[in-house]
Amino acid sequence: ASLATKLSDTFASEIGKAYGKTTYLITSLERVEPGTEGAVSLEGTLAGVVGSLLLGLWGVLAKQIWLDGLGLCLVAAFVATTAESYIGATVQGKVPWMTNEVVNFINTAIGAVVAMGLFVLLRY
Repeated sequence: ASLATKLSDTFASEIGKAYGKTTYLITSLERVEPGTEGAVSLEGTLAGVVGSLLLGLWGVLAKQIWLDGLGLCLVAAFVATTAESYIGATVQGKVPWMTNEVVNFINTAIGAVVAMGLFVLLRY
């Protein structure tokens, strides 16, 4: 799930910057330029879902996760990528140690924790 989260973030960021027609700041929904920290777009969001789906499917084909785990990966990646946009809009660049690398670490950790939490909630 953490790897699916990272690919989701990469797809969302790169596709959103390149092809996002209208980007909004996640905290206020005001229109901003593509590439702004914390900006989201429909194109980028959908690309992020595709990225997590691709890596999740690869995990299923490689027998690393079960097919029902694919849904967990998708939800966890979406939640984590959305949280990463919020962190980018509110903290990144304002706190000296909150670098892009730290935000990426937090992003993948959120993806892993959300997936584990959903697994526990849905299995017990």
